[in-house]
Amino acid sequence: MTPILKIENLSHRYSSSWAIREINMELEQSGIVGLLGSNGAGKSTTMNIVCGALNQTEGKVYINGFDTQTQAEEAKKQLGFLPQTPPLYTDLTIDEYLTYSAELRLLDKVAVKRAVEEVKERCSIAHFSSRLIRNLSGGYRQRVGIAQSIIHKPKLVVMDEPTTGLDPNQLIEIRKLIKEIAQDCTVLLSSHILQEIQLLCRDVIMIESGRIVFSDTMDAFDNYVQPNSLFMRMENPPTSEELAAIPGISRVEFLTEKQVRAWFSGDQSITEKIIAESMKQGWQLREISVDKSQLDDTFKQLSQQSHS
Repeated sequence: MTPILKIENLSHRYSSSWAIREINMELEQSGIVGLLGSNGAGKSTTMNIVCGALNQTEGKVYINGFDTQTQAEEAKKQLGFLPQTPPLYTDLTIDEYLTYSAELRLLDKVAVKRAVEEVKERCSIAHFSSRLIRNLSGGYRQRVGIAQSIIHKPKLVVMDEPTTGLDPNQLIEIRKLIKEIAQDCTVLLSSHILQEIQLLCRDVIMIESGRIVFSDTMDAFDNYVQPNSLFMRMENPPTSEELAAIPGISRVEFLTEKQVRAWFSGDQSITEKIIAESMKQGWQLREISVDKSQLDDTFKQLSQQSHS
């Protein structure tokens, strides 16, 4: 089966500096793939090239078998794109904007009206059809942005930080919508927030310093994210010095009078040691949980492995 997205030895240079170098990937025909990386890692450059907004310095990109350079129009018919800031005309109503978006995608006149109605229902915005986009909340603007990206039923949808700036309720709704969209096509979702990738994605590709440093399933990625700190709540907490004296603890920080975070390295039995010490000293431990390492630490670890 032809991969929906195939990237071969993709590189791009701004002036004398390489933004990305020798990127290779293949995406299957459905599901959500996370493109993970810190700010400036090369995610946006990669996505802009895939979406035809930027011409690469080297390499090839194929969307459903079509070369984005030599078969640009056919390739773009297979593609939907939601930039980090949705490309909305705020003086238009939802109906006007989506009709315009469908016409840009070269849908015929009969298909345009049907496509607009279908995508409004799918994105739950039909009840706001005649409302000006500027009068919509952030969550509904994001829904309109998603609607324009799927109005022509593309095989590949690229989303750049689609949940940025949304409140908790909006986050839940947009995540659900993205999962529904991914049942019919492939979604390439970019984020620098590890939690978003973990919640949404089946597979993850991580870019750091312009190169792919990891490409595998989310489960495989989680194996790299090692525990390195503990959160504790105690009714009768000890001093920082007493906690730091427990073998394996490297640093202690009190968050509130009764809440503390402690960093450790290598000792996976540290929770048992703290529980035993709490019972012995009467600290009245009420809660203890292990936190994963910070994303920056994971980037560093994987980058070092990729260059070793």
